[in-house]
Amino acid sequence: MRALTKNLVIISFDCLAANDYELIHTLPNFQRIFCEGAYVQNVETIYPSLTYPCHTTIVTGNYPIKHGIINNTLLQPGVASPDWNWFRSAIKGTTLYDEASRANMTVAALLWPVTGRAKGIKYNLPEIFANRPWQNQIMVSLFSGTPGYQWELNQRFGHIRNGLNQPELDDFILESTIHTIKTKRPNVLMAHFTDLDTKRHHFGAYSEEAKQAIHRHDVRLGKIIGTLEECGLYEETAIVILGDHTALDVNKAVSLNVRLREKGLIDVNRKGKLTAWKAYCKTCDGSAYIYLNDQHDEETVHTVEQMLQHLVNDPESGIEQYITGEQAGKRGADSQCAFMIEASEGFYFIEDYEGSYIKHVTREDVQSNKKYMLACHGYSLDKPNYKTFFMAAGKGIRQGVTLPSMKLVDIGPTLASLLGLDLGETDGEVIYPLLETETDTIGGL
Repeated sequence: MRALTKNLVIISFDCLAANDYELIHTLPNFQRIFCEGAYVQNVETIYPSLTYPCHTTIVTGNYPIKHGIINNTLLQPGVASPDWNWFRSAIKGTTLYDEASRANMTVAALLWPVTGRAKGIKYNLPEIFANRPWQNQIMVSLFSGTPGYQWELNQRFGHIRNGLNQPELDDFILESTIHTIKTKRPNVLMAHFTDLDTKRHHFGAYSEEAKQAIHRHDVRLGKIIGTLEECGLYEETAIVILGDHTALDVNKAVSLNVRLREKGLIDVNRKGKLTAWKAYCKTCDGSAYIYLNDQHDEETVHTVEQMLQHLVNDPESGIEQYITGEQAGKRGADSQCAFMIEASEGFYFIEDYEGSYIKHVTREDVQSNKKYMLACHGYSLDKPNYKTFFMAAGKGIRQGVTLPSMKLVDIGPTLASLLGLDLGETDGEVIYPLLETETDTIGGL
């Protein structure tokens, strides 16, 4: 397979939405990519539409049921802060960066999800955080990525960071990206920026704070482009800018585990600690899985389904619909769940098993507790105005192409084709209209 470019920069602006087009089309650096390359107006995300499953889909071309990352976090009932799917070992099958490494390409990744301990990434600053009181952020990161590379970035740019707060974290990633381009010259660079996603969660999907984050992303994009030009790499590089999902405004948090506890399916001791469970609601924010401790417990299945039927018929319950695990698998989600539930407009799910069934979320709640949000994602693809975004320019990308739609699963095989690589049999397909052909390169089109 002939490579159309030997250099690829993938910039993930987490939570960039199709609805953001009207704004980003007016911003100078986004506008430059529009003029010099191609874009897709509406990109269909995956179910559940969460960051870690989405970013794994981007590099595999597969749905969660196939690549194995079916949620951001692990099923750990009763744990206040469950661990995340941080490590490459959780992904089934190959990835874009694995195949690039096998082809002797140098790969760098900065905060790209699910890349902890990834052998195919030479320069790796993985997205992982200290999730337990006894853990240290620097040590957790160092042992999950490339120690010397991370140490160098921290020594140079660590002063920019303010913990995980935004926009400082993305400013740190920007400087690290620029330094990596200048000093490492990777063939494939993947950078994940979360400023916009964070502001949408904290202030609302189309808040002024979210708009300002998009303006900052335009500046970041301009600095990356400028660095490529300064290094003489711009003309030989394909630049891809993408989103993974969008977000919808919410103001009510649903704790289905409260109802499961009332049904005797969750046991809690006097100290409020979960001690046993027959059924548990695992949040995906806008949707949720319901798992059984014993998948063959037909009595619990019947009890849960009766409860769900009642809740779906109640417009105030916050539950729009439910499907079986088999149906969830057909939509690309985890078929091992007993049921999957979808939140109604304005609602999302949390894992509390004490307190009220529905919590009305305020700005003060969001500021005091990270489980509360004013916008979120994770919803099904049926929700209106729920598409994300893709655009690209540079070596190997056709200029002046506008496509009405594609799927998130198509990105992986398309980028693999751009690099002359093969991801094998994938759920997605190569979107050839985005890519130059031999006729294009000799001026035939």
